[in-house]
Amino acid sequence: MQPLYTSKTELVTSMLRELIVTGELEPGASLRQRDLAARLGVSPTPVREALRRLESEGLVSTDQHRSATVAESWLDATEENYLIRAALESLAAKLAARRIDEDQLSAITAINERILALEEGDRSYGALNREFHFAIYQAAGSPVLLSLMRMLWQAMPDGPKVARSHRESAAEHAAIIAALRDRDSTRAGQLTYTHIVGSEHLDDERRREGG
Repeated sequence: MQPLYTSKTELVTSMLRELIVTGELEPGASLRQRDLAARLGVSPTPVREALRRLESEGLVSTDQHRSATVAESWLDATEENYLIRAALESLAAKLAARRIDEDQLSAITAINERILALEEGDRSYGALNREFHFAIYQAAGSPVLLSLMRMLWQAMPDGPKVARSHRESAAEHAAIIAALRDRDSTRAGQLTYTHIVGSEHLDDERRREGG
């Protein structure tokens, strides 16, 4: 079987898409073709083609003078990340509930038990929390979804900022695990969505906006 060929334009498109989604290229940032070409070590041609593709995806905006910028959202970048992650994580939980096996359930449960045993303020919480969520993404069995979740988490190098206690997080995780064990995809999705958007961070954002 012949290896799949990836064109330079496809490679540059993928690289720029990741830089935008992870927030390394911020909303409103100018996208100068020569600067991007130098940064990525390519000629301006694949950059120009990549920007056209990303414009069709809605990630890049071009004005009447053909100047390209990273598309801006009316949402705060952090809140946007949380809301998108909540939607995709609830989908992951629904998919996982249909196919998760006993070994995966045991592994996820063990991670959550380690979280429950932590002292408040323990710096290992972030890594364990990531491990818990990614174990569910893996159980969902969707490579595309897993790739998207990796990009969203890359935009949070220190992990999600969650105000709830470790014990409260573990309790919510346990409810999700119970839904997965019962093969209840609807409940697993609902609990996961609430777990993400129910953080104090998003509540504070809405209060500031009068919501």
